[in-house]
Amino acid sequence: MNQRDLQKLRLFLVEVAQEAGLLINTAQPSASTIDEKKNTTDIVTETDRKAEALIRKRLQDQYPQFSFVGEESFDSKSGVSDEPTFIVDPIDGTSNFVHGFPEVCVSIGFVIKKQPTVGVVYNPFRNELWAATRGQGAFFCGVNGKQTLPFTRSSLEFEKACIGLEWGSDREGPNFDLNLHVFTTLARTKRTGGRFVNSLRFTGSAALAICRVAAGQQDAFWECGSWAWDVAASWCILTEAGGIMVDGHPGEWSPPIDGRRYLAVRPALEGQKEFVEQFWSVIGDKRSAYGKVLD
Repeated sequence: MNQRDLQKLRLFLVEVAQEAGLLINTAQPSASTIDEKKNTTDIVTETDRKAEALIRKRLQDQYPQFSFVGEESFDSKSGVSDEPTFIVDPIDGTSNFVHGFPEVCVSIGFVIKKQPTVGVVYNPFRNELWAATRGQGAFFCGVNGKQTLPFTRSSLEFEKACIGLEWGSDREGPNFDLNLHVFTTLARTKRTGGRFVNSLRFTGSAALAICRVAAGQQDAFWECGSWAWDVAASWCILTEAGGIMVDGHPGEWSPPIDGRRYLAVRPALEGQKEFVEQFWSVIGDKRSAYGKVLD
């Protein structure tokens, strides 16, 4: 696809995301509409399924030649191929949605050879839209109109950082242990063996958190356990804004789209590489089980 084709695709994805957002905005989730996927922290609602069905139909009607991967219909046996593929999370932040907390979004990514190529993230409750096309930059549309990302490119300093994190759905075992280690190390003072960064944020949506990193509103976002649909769209937005995505475990500067371990770092005049290495040093030799086959 050439740049004009990709731009046309992005505009179409914005239209589809807003249609799904209207459905989400008018839904009224309740306890009777919630199912558990894995445990009480990993849930799905009727609206998740309806929104994905709407998005899938619109995309396949317009672009039947492209593959589709959606959170609610994902088949782990097929995964993400090298074919041009839409990767969709119909509601990222389902727990927020159920609780009426407006940090919720529709995330639609398009990848070619597993490379984030077009990304659209739309928060229907705040009417906030992030979008990007590879090679064409990234932008945000909100109450103040359209703005180019990022909002700031100031230098990165680890001790002054605002870092986004998530607990995930695993509350025991190596994944939980790694989270506890990273969270407490970032929160503790140096006198007590920690690194004491300025602030930590747990907002319940990886896609929106990475968009805020792209905008420069947060310095970084780290999570082991996310899926491709949580990051595909916002990854494109991040890199087009000048940010970087690296592995959530130390050592890999070019992680796969479906690697499930991610560290997003904001655009900056200088200090990105140093910031990544400092974050990786917090992890040390500890590891999650993500990236391996999990039961």
